[in-house]
Parts: sequence; structure tokens; C-alpha cells
Amino acid sequence: MHFIALREETFCHWNRLAWSRLRPYLIVMTSAPQKNRPDMAFFDNSYARLPPQFFAAQVPTQVAEPWLIKLNEPLAEELGLDVDSLRRDGAAIFSGNLVPEGAEPLSMAYAGHQFGHFVPLLGDGRAILLGEVIDRNGNRRDIQLKGAGQTSFSRRGDGRAALGPVLREYIVSEAMYALGIPATRALAAVLTGEGVRREEVLPGAVFTRVAASHIRVGTFQYLAATGDEEGTKALADYVIERHYPELRTAENPYLALYEAVCDRQAALIARWLQVGFIHGVMNTDNMTISGETIDFGPCAFVDTYDPMTVFSSIDQHGRYAYANQPGIGQWNLARLGEALLPLLDADRDKAIEHANAIIKDYGQRFHAYWLQGMRDKIGLASAEDGDLELIQSLLALMQAESADFTLTFRRLSYLAGNDTAETAFASTFREPASTAEWLARWRDRLARDPRVPTERAVAMKQVNPAFIPRNHRVEQAIEAAVEDGDFSLFEALLTVLSKPYEEQPGFAAYMEPPKPEERVLQTFCGT
Repeated sequence: MHFIALREETFCHWNRLAWSRLRPYLIVMTSAPQKNRPDMAFFDNSYARLPPQFFAAQVPTQVAEPWLIKLNEPLAEELGLDVDSLRRDGAAIFSGNLVPEGAEPLSMAYAGHQFGHFVPLLGDGRAILLGEVIDRNGNRRDIQLKGAGQTSFSRRGDGRAALGPVLREYIVSEAMYALGIPATRALAAVLTGEGVRREEVLPGAVFTRVAASHIRVGTFQYLAATGDEEGTKALADYVIERHYPELRTAENPYLALYEAVCDRQAALIARWLQVGFIHGVMNTDNMTISGETIDFGPCAFVDTYDPMTVFSSIDQHGRYAYANQPGIGQWNLARLGEALLPLLDADRDKAIEHANAIIKDYGQRFHAYWLQGMRDKIGLASAEDGDLELIQSLLALMQAESADFTLTFRRLSYLAGNDTAETAFASTFREPASTAEWLARWRDRLARDPRVPTERAVAMKQVNPAFIPRNHRVEQAIEAAVEDGDFSLFEALLTVLSKPYEEQPGFAAYMEPPKPEERVLQTFCGT
């Protein structure tokens, strides 16, 4: 890791303790910011070759004195990047001070429904796409800077990011990846040496995000809102070529595209629910066409199970509550269908009929994905008609007895292979005796399932994580970094979350839910 000096006066808002802890690790960079050095992999920027209305060219704004907090070296290797070069120049590159050779920085245009209200032009207000690389597996990947300065779409925003939200996105995106849930990835986090003003002055930072692409439902909405049917077709053709090449020969490629996007989102949201994840701001501009989870602002994971749990401070009416996410996904995808109508059929009535059939089918797809995943979570390899009721009754019991979502399923995994684990499982519930009736029904169902107990326990542990990014742990890591300049909790949390399904005796405390005084009731988007 390469550390770059921070000017002490630029961090007058950061307390002296934080500075004193950082200072021994800092070294001075004497060279001026540079551009166009060959420090990264060869870029092949296909989005920059699309029509000009899709984006605005945008050079990142220079920052005072960047410091590399974290470089994700395994991901850098996967992307085919020169890790040694990034250790040397990563602070400059990932802050936007040094634009690598071949990069064509741009900010993407898109619209979006924000909490149900349509905004015809949003765009990347604080994000700049450096460009695209072809990774070692032959996949095209975006590399994007978040917090790299004002863009053409910033409106009244400063285009910057504070350290806390950058660390949150780094932690949660990498946790989602380790959990096996499609998500954008964290490549780097950099301190800028400058403050950003929110309710107070906070240390500024830039986050480097990697994605299959940053094309959203809102990208199609933007073109549709301007009546740009030619642009809509160009974008759809691009998406098919980039994300769904198998659809090129379909009878109606655009109808097939809509169906494929709906299918990926149904599968994705089912996976969210199976690990207790709440996105927090499921606007249409935060739903990707590729099927990846994107934007981890006010997101959080459920502790005590309640289907109407909300953490996001800006979701005042519970629109994006845990249990509402499947329905919101369908609503968002209906908006995508509206944007695609001119491509689905020349006859508008037929196009609407086709779109309605697909969006109706989304509900069945989601239910199938969710039910299969929940069968896996309670150890069922076969399917019976009564499985849904068995699962729903467990969830109802968890809600009534204030059981922790993650611990309940992890301890059920232990119980599947060892009857002596029943006491630990029951203790997850407020009244342990309340679990007896459900456990009897569960064991009766398992007796008709083909797997032997040891195989079942192993399979259950592979889908029921021991470790999630619990809200209080994330907040503790952020607070230590922002208030004290101490990144040790951040590093420890990344270590734990990189192996969520494995037993980690040295980190057993990270499995535990928060104490009453540690509970985090609200999360914030950080913009």
C-alpha cells in the first residue's frame, strides 16, 4: 500500500488524535499531479462510443493531497491491472489526480423515479466513469470514481463524498460479493486531503467502484422521456451485445431482453431477502440492467426480524421496507417496460400486452426463486406443497419472538446435524419454548427428505451465513476511522466478511447481534 501525505491544515476539522495516529504512516509526494501515464490496463471504452446524448465528457477535479486507504489487490489482479503500479500511483489515480492512458472519463446521463416521483434528468452527479477494461476472464468491467468532483449533472451538489459513506460502500459491496450476491465491487478508497461540508465538515474521500456496467432502468427512462426512440434502440442493442449476447438471435430480441432483465432482478431481490438485506433506496436509477446490486448508501441488514423494517433516514413512509422490495422491483421493472414499448412491437397495444405478460410473470419468477432459496435455508432438498407454510410459520414465529434473522438460520444449520444444538437455537427466541411446535413439524418434514443429516447441515451452512455486515459493526468501523483516524476495525471487518459462511472462532463476537445500546436504527445516504 502506498501512503501519500495529507496537509495537516486541510484537516483542521479532523481531531488531533486522528492526525497523530495517521502521521507516522504518511510520506510526501513531491511530484505534481500527472495525466496520461500507462498505469492501468488497456482501456476499451465502448460506452464512450455511443451517441453523445448518453453522457458528458468529464475530467475529475484535482484534490489536495490524496492518501490510499485501501486497494483491493485481488480484484485488481482479476481486472488485469498492474498492482505494483497501483501501489505506487494508486492514490493519484483513484483520487482523479492522474488520468491513466486510454481512459475517457465521462458522467452518464439517466433519469429516475425517486420514491415514486419521476425526475427526467439525474445523471452522475458525483461519479465519473474512467473507462472499461476486459478482465482476465474476458468480461468487460466499468471502473468508476465516486466523489471525484462536480459533473454536468451535479446541479447544486459538490460532487464529493465523505469518508464514512465511502467506507460503508466498500464494506457492504465486498460483503455482498462474498455472500455470493451479484453486486458492484470495491477496488479502492482514497482520502482526498480536503474536507467536505455536510451537516458538519467531514474528511473527503473517493471510492472506486467496479461494475459489469452502470446502465440502469433510469438510463432507458431518460431516453424515453426525451422521445429518443433511436437512442433507446441504440442503448438496447448495446445492452444485448454487452450483457445478453445470447439474445441476438431471438425472434424479438427486445422482448427477450425485457424478460431477461426481469428474471435477473427477480433472482437478485430473492437473494436479498434470503440474507436479510434492505437496499434502502430502490429508485429506478438504482436498479441495474445487468442484475447487480448497486449503490450502498442507506442500506442495512436486518437484526431482529420484522418484515416492515426500515433503516433509511430518507424512507419516511417505508416504501422500501424489507418486505416491500419484491413489489418495488416489479414496479421499477414496469417503468422499464414503458420505456421499451416502442421496441417491443410496432403496434402499441400489442407492445403493452407483451410487457404486461412479462411483468406479471415477474411475480411468479420471484416467488419461485425465493421459495427455493428458503427451502435451502431450512435444509430441504425436495419440494412438497406444505413447504411454503412451514417457512412462513417460522418467519412469523421469528417476528413474534424477536429472533435475530441471521442467527436463527445459522443455528438451525447446526441443529440439522446435531440435536444437542437445540438449546442454542431456541435461545435465539424471546421465549425458547415457543420453538418446540415448529421444530417438531420441521423434523417431521425432514424425515421425508432424501438428504442425510450431515450432508444437510453442510449444505445449510453454505447458504446461511455466520457473518453479515451488522449495522453496529459497520458504524463502529466508520466512527473509528472518521473520529480517530483508526482503520483497524475497518480492516478487521473486511477480513471477517470475506468468509461469511466459514466458522471463524477468533471472530465469534462478530456473529452476535447488537446489544440494546448498540442498535443502529437509521442509516444515511451520504450524498
